[in-house]
Amino acid sequence: RRRANLVVSRLEPWSVMKFSFVVSLVCFLILFVAVAVLYGALSSLGVFTAVQHTLTSVTSSQGSGGVNISRWFSASRILGYAGLIGAINVVLITALSTVGAVLYNVATHLVGGIEVTLEEAD
Repeated sequence: RRRANLVVSRLEPWSVMKFSFVVSLVCFLILFVAVAVLYGALSSLGVFTAVQHTLTSVTSSQGSGGVNISRWFSASRILGYAGLIGAINVVLITALSTVGAVLYNVATHLVGGIEVTLEEAD
């Protein structure tokens, strides 16, 4: 049985940036599809209509018709916000991962890297 002790002494920032961009892009697509499916399910169950009706009945009086929040529950608004949040996450995750790789390289230059022991499988 052979064993090898290795040290991860450097992470290439460009490689980390490409990898984290692809992973965060996949997470963005998963988030967007999940929000769309959840919105479709809640909308078909009538949740948004029930919330609008309840809020209107609670806030209405003889002088006013109550609060109308149906525009906040439109598919374009919900999916637009999900897209915006997902795009911001892609940029932030990519940038923070790249900065993390640079900081890791600085730290390993000062104190050494992470030691990994590899062993052959049976």
